[in-house]
Amino acid sequence: MQLANDFRAETIENTAAPVVPAVELNRVSRLYGSFVALREVTVKLAAGSSVVMLGENGAGKSTLLKVIAGLQSPSYGTVSIFGENPRDQRGVIAYMSHSTMLYDELTGIENLTYFGSLHTEGVGRAALREKAAEALTEVGLDPANTRRVGEYSQGMRQRASLARVLLSEPDLLLLDEPFSNLDVGSAQSMITRLLAYAAQPSRSGPARTLLLTTHQAELARPLAQSTLTLNAGQLVSLVETPR
Repeated sequence: MQLANDFRAETIENTAAPVVPAVELNRVSRLYGSFVALREVTVKLAAGSSVVMLGENGAGKSTLLKVIAGLQSPSYGTVSIFGENPRDQRGVIAYMSHSTMLYDELTGIENLTYFGSLHTEGVGRAALREKAAEALTEVGLDPANTRRVGEYSQGMRQRASLARVLLSEPDLLLLDEPFSNLDVGSAQSMITRLLAYAAQPSRSGPARTLLLTTHQAELARPLAQSTLTLNAGQLVSLVETPR
């Protein structure tokens, strides 16, 4: 009887579904002419992980985010997002770049209602506007504000940009220097919002996956389950962050 139980336990273990990483890069290089922005980067990020990426200016951080987002193709090597090509996974990826990607001539609520319409089908305008208002409120902006985004302060634009990327409820969120132009209080509020985001269940696993770049490592520490370090386009380390 003991042998039978042991065999059954082994069979269950061996037939378990394989765990698919949120991000997997295999010897990825990205060249701009003769300049090597990324050099043979090989790394896996587990689904549900929260990773802070560090490195000096020119280390390749922004390029790596764009490659993962599917906005740029690697010159060499392969990239997969939840086991598929990034271009086939755009519905579950959101990318917040240095540029806010907002329309200056529209208000915050108008911007988010428009972007919400790009990610949903069969949802009425009233429902989209309500969801957009919730997203703005969560980042500390007043959805009733009639000022155009072009009249916002840099910090307000940054928060509106965060609301934009969270609106689609992505499984993989990529953030490039999200704390720039924010005062300490606004940055702390953003961290609280991102912690809540990261804890939510996703379509691809028990939690959502977060990868962000920053020059403010101590500020981002609450978000950093792991820290990834780049130098001159090369992966230096990926280590668990001490708590």
